[in-house]
Amino acid sequence: MLLSGVGTNAIAYDLSPESSFARFMCGQGYDTWILELRGAGLSTQGMDFGQYKDPLDSISQRKEFYEAERSSPVRSFDMQNSISTALKDMQKQLDLISKYDWDFDNYLEEDVPAAMEYIKDKSEPKDGKLLAIGHSMGGILLYAMLSRCGYEGKDSGLAAVTTLASSLDYMSSRSSLKLLLPLADPAQVLNVPVIPIGTLLAAAHPFAANPPYLLSWLSPQISAPDMLQPKLFEKLVTENFETVPAKLLLQLATAFEEGGLRDRSGTFFYKNHLSKSNVPVLAIAGDQDLICPPDAVYETVKLIREPLVTYKVFGGPGGPHFAHYDIVGAQRAVDLVYPCIIEFLNHHDAA
Repeated sequence: MLLSGVGTNAIAYDLSPESSFARFMCGQGYDTWILELRGAGLSTQGMDFGQYKDPLDSISQRKEFYEAERSSPVRSFDMQNSISTALKDMQKQLDLISKYDWDFDNYLEEDVPAAMEYIKDKSEPKDGKLLAIGHSMGGILLYAMLSRCGYEGKDSGLAAVTTLASSLDYMSSRSSLKLLLPLADPAQVLNVPVIPIGTLLAAAHPFAANPPYLLSWLSPQISAPDMLQPKLFEKLVTENFETVPAKLLLQLATAFEEGGLRDRSGTFFYKNHLSKSNVPVLAIAGDQDLICPPDAVYETVKLIREPLVTYKVFGGPGGPHFAHYDIVGAQRAVDLVYPCIIEFLNHHDAA
């Protein structure tokens, strides 16, 4: 079972036939499922989104917007027009606001367990358990599940877990997301209900990828230099991200506060009970991950009992270097990261 990050769909796990962790897993003989949490990708089906009846509509519109920007002779300088286009797209989504009413705990308590039961029913693992891989928030969900089950004395239903660029506590790290934290309080005060991540990134991408590179800081947040082909980087930025509820981001923001990520009541600290889990964990970090740097990953790793945890940092002084999405979809991940994960999963696979 593959879990994606906040506001993302399945694309990062299947970026291209040559850079697809999902296809790599299938090629190794694993029955592989990508979970798209509510509001993302195909999990928008069955939700009344008004004009967005096709879950791919918003993605195709973002692609059309980007293509229009790229074909314009003044695209690199017309930021006002770009932002205006993005705001118009945001306005079209205002009728969806009432539908975006969930937080991290909804994913944890409802979406993930339902998906696990479905996969078990279809795949029929011999031991009744699944192997799970989570990137970014996907890994945070897996950590939170292990913590909650450990606290309650329950079986998590997981035979082994791999987390990619994930942590329950970012407070002491150098995460670039700290720069966005000042926006959390205004969003709460102003009661901003949704954050259209996909629309905003599609609007910003032309100014990060083309001269005069007004938003050049954006690209290294996603991928290290020369790790993703320009076409794949474009696909990732324009097709992988979705709109999310502000309340989801506000709960995730507690991971940057004292004690780390908390439940919606603010009383349960997920990191405090991770040591009670008996599930083996492989925790992977990228050396140039600005969003979840290695020190953030290790902040959670050190809470897990030593015989159960394996910690790996990919990238180094001689290169290649791995940023936040490189450990999932870069070509070098196929050669370096994927085999490491397979070796770990094979060791713990009883099916």
